[in-house]
Amino acid sequence: DRVISLFKDDLGYEYLGDWSDRGGNSNIEEKILEVWLLRKGYSVQQISKAIYNLTSEAKNQTRSLYDNNKAVYSLLRYGVQVKVDAGENTETISLVDWKNPEENHCAIAEEVTLDRGSRERRPDIVLYLNGIAIGVLELKNSRASIGDGIRQSISNQSPEFNEWFYTTAQFLFAGNDSE
Repeated sequence: DRVISLFKDDLGYEYLGDWSDRGGNSNIEEKILEVWLLRKGYSVQQISKAIYNLTSEAKNQTRSLYDNNKAVYSLLRYGVQVKVDAGENTETISLVDWKNPEENHCAIAEEVTLDRGSRERRPDIVLYLNGIAIGVLELKNSRASIGDGIRQSISNQSPEFNEWFYTTAQFLFAGNDSE
């Protein structure tokens, strides 16, 4: 609760809620990203192509988690190249407003259930930037070592669990009250 309060009250993140029972949780919350891109003045066609390109890079099954994450980082940092119609110039769709950081939509969700058949996992807190999961926090009680949180984060990224979710994550944190 203290960590959620820090993000909500002190840092101004929007609280998206407890997503333990919410279906379809994703590392790219398309509706949130779409609304943010519309606010930035991009057309529906540009947004559709940008989200498609981002999702394709994040879900590329021919690459490793590391390579998918690197490709997503490049899109976050430099934008998505989009051409709406043949004969038109390619335009860069920025997924993050680096020049005006306060213009980005920062949000936090807790207990984000990631369903993989019978292998369900639930990161404690996920940080979303413009609808893209960029941070995952594993919090342990004071009796458990943060090493447990680190091991859980590593395990969560394995192919048999939820590797797909971590293709957008740029920050992984583990903590407890004493470490």
